Amino acid sequence: MKAICFYFQIHQPFRLKTYRFFDIGNDHYYYDDFANDEIITRIAQRSYLPANAMLLDMIKESGKKFKVAFSITGTALEQLEQYVPEFIDSMKELAATGCVEFLSETYAHSLASLGDPDEFVAQVKAHDEKIFQLFGQKPKVFRNTELIYSDDIASMVAAMGFKGAITDGAKHILGWKSPNYVYASAAAPKLKLLLKNSKLSDDISFLFSNPEWESYPLTADKYIDWIAALPQEEQIVNLFMNYETFGELQARETGIFEFMKALPRFAKEKDITFWTPSETLSKLKSVGELSVPYPMSWADEARDTSAWLGNDLQNEAFKKLYSIAERVRLCDDRRLKQDWNYLQTSDHFFYMCTKHRNDGAVHSHYSPYETPFQAFMNYMNVLSDFIVRVEEQYPLSIENEELNALLTTIRNQAKEIEVLNREVTLMRNNIIKAEEGDMEPVVEDKPAEPAKKTAKKPAAKKTTKKVAKNAE
Repeated sequence: MKAICFYFQIHQPFRLKTYRFFDIGNDHYYYDDFANDEIITRIAQRSYLPANAMLLDMIKESGKKFKVAFSITGTALEQLEQYVPEFIDSMKELAATGCVEFLSETYAHSLASLGDPDEFVAQVKAHDEKIFQLFGQKPKVFRNTELIYSDDIASMVAAMGFKGAITDGAKHILGWKSPNYVYASAAAPKLKLLLKNSKLSDDISFLFSNPEWESYPLTADKYIDWIAALPQEEQIVNLFMNYETFGELQARETGIFEFMKALPRFAKEKDITFWTPSETLSKLKSVGELSVPYPMSWADEARDTSAWLGNDLQNEAFKKLYSIAERVRLCDDRRLKQDWNYLQTSDHFFYMCTKHRNDGAVHSHYSPYETPFQAFMNYMNVLSDFIVRVEEQYPLSIENEELNALLTTIRNQAKEIEVLNREVTLMRNNIIKAEEGDMEPVVEDKPAEPAKKTAKKPAAKKTTKKVAKNAE
């Protein structure tokens, strides 16, 4: 029996407004609210909401045999909660079917796994808490930003307790091997890997409506026939794609919704079922280990990280951003931490890509900037103001270790003050009640303990003095 594992990515960044050099130090709000509202609302109406309704119908009509997984970033969830709350409700309805799995990833869709392990772990934790809060699920399978993966990342993911991870079936890693198996990480053998079948995924995402494509038009029965014709031992076909495929990248008029709805019927005829990532990992054993010494991703022909960190502009911005990471993690300023999250989103670095447009047409398609240099300048102006705000709270003249010690002392003192304030309040209340004749003044057990200790110390000193006197 063969199985199809569908996973859909939902992500939207907080786009930056035009932020000039003279705004640095004067304007601390960085976002284009109009663009963020307009884009997320438009995509939700054209894609997310009708696609959710489609999946719910497919699950019901298949008798809950149709199953899918989602990876939704924290930044997308925040915007959807604010601008399209009905999407959250519809996603909860999908989750309630028991046929939808939510994957783990970085909260801000960041590149932290490539430069800051501590931030990486913190973001994964924050993301999973958000998923549990909204949908009541604790993610078990990890999907990194842009499917970025390496042996080092595998070790971090395994250390966080995940049993599996999703990445791309890149040819330079697989060689002659097929992506239609479960593999294991060479760096963390207990971590199983699910690899994207790029060809079959892209046939839907990018080629579905292309009349120049040799397989156009693509129908559900033809597509299922392709999967059924794969070697019998290749039991799992991982179809990973952006959720905007339905209604946005492929308009409703192309027939993409009808194509998707027909898949379960034709799959059933060929004895092909649908599994979530967790199901797949529990039912299939690894056929071997994969070693990925250098980070890879889903993007471009190279399947590396050059789309985000491939030129001097991107690397300068990346280095500058994470140079203040430890200080931001030490702070308790909610607004600073929020901006810190939004500024880490990988899209900001994607817009700075200078690769040839034939290789990365999607870079220019998604960018709100006319040129990569313009994207760099706008981002660096914002980042400069953000760094000024961080320095105001935690001056760079103080070393990180010294700053950490000072903050620990301050926080400990704050806790002591809080305890003492509670004791004073309790004693004051007792005195008021005693004066009113309601009760005798009573000192509770907790406040009494420090009092006894204080009383013992002076007594010990007096005894010592007497002993000393007698000795003379």
